[in-house]
Amino acid sequence: MRICIVGAKVPFAYGGAEMLIDSLRDELAARGFEVDFVTLPFHWPTRLDLLKSSLAFRLIDLTAAEGRRIDRVIATRFPSYLVKHPHKVVWLVHQLRQIYDLLGTSYSDFAPGQPRDRRVMEMVRAIDRRTLSEARAVYTISRRTAERLRQWNGLEAEVLYPPPRLAAALHTGEPGDYVFAVGRLDRLKRFDLLVRALAHTRTPVRCRIAGSGPEREELAALAARLGVAERVELLGWTGDAEVVELYAGALGVFFAPYDEDYGYVTVEAFKSGKPVLTAADSGAVLEFVRDGVNGFVCAPAAPQEMAARLDALYEDRAQARALGLAGREAVRAIDWDRVVAALTA
Repeated sequence: MRICIVGAKVPFAYGGAEMLIDSLRDELAARGFEVDFVTLPFHWPTRLDLLKSSLAFRLIDLTAAEGRRIDRVIATRFPSYLVKHPHKVVWLVHQLRQIYDLLGTSYSDFAPGQPRDRRVMEMVRAIDRRTLSEARAVYTISRRTAERLRQWNGLEAEVLYPPPRLAAALHTGEPGDYVFAVGRLDRLKRFDLLVRALAHTRTPVRCRIAGSGPEREELAALAARLGVAERVELLGWTGDAEVVELYAGALGVFFAPYDEDYGYVTVEAFKSGKPVLTAADSGAVLEFVRDGVNGFVCAPAAPQEMAARLDALYEDRAQARALGLAGREAVRAIDWDRVVAALTA
């Protein structure tokens, strides 16, 4: 079978969606499929650019290449699933969240009261209904993403959890004196919640944050303002081998984004035998984290509560180990065999 994976790429950005595509391509190839990745840049400084970037996917012809048929197309996040193909399958990462679940929050710049925005929203939602309904099958990366699809578009989907790219290398180690966090430093990931919590701890617990992004300077300034700069280490871009060891040596892992689509960090932390600290509104993270069982679930606007959990891990390493081991059981069944079997059925 010849398979094309289709994705939308924001120039110079690399995150969970890109990791998913790279891993899927490698896993398909390892199982003998002829596979390639097709992408177009997705950048929308204006509403017109949004529509143009989206419709560009509709113009792609992926029925054949070099005189040979392409048997299947696997589309991922918006707007890649606009592509036409008689055997299109969608493994949905997310839609244009700014016009769905993020609408009305500080994370969306769409204003339904503005006629121009309202028209664009109606067009994109109509496009989503039509192009997603064309697919032979629709899968999502989490129950949360499937719930959004059902709520906003009236479409059902089966959940296929993607294994993390680093799964084979992850291992556990003795808990150190720090909580680890990793990801793109932007507002949706809410690393500021961890920094604010440190200002309320009674122990000298530290945090080490790996990743780059637009919020780096703001996080550094916040740590300085709260007087915890010496306990907040912003590591910047970090290589895979170092990330694995940072997981292994952590007391626990902080991952509390706003209404996350899935979150590799949760699965990576649990496969490393580490408890996860998250928030009650963190979306798909809560499909795995159980408060007091394999981590802690805190109110997002309660830094004192998060601080108490950080202190608990610091003061009771045995509890930290026990929670982490319970986390490993929660993600044991996530593997590539089920994913590949479904997407190529």
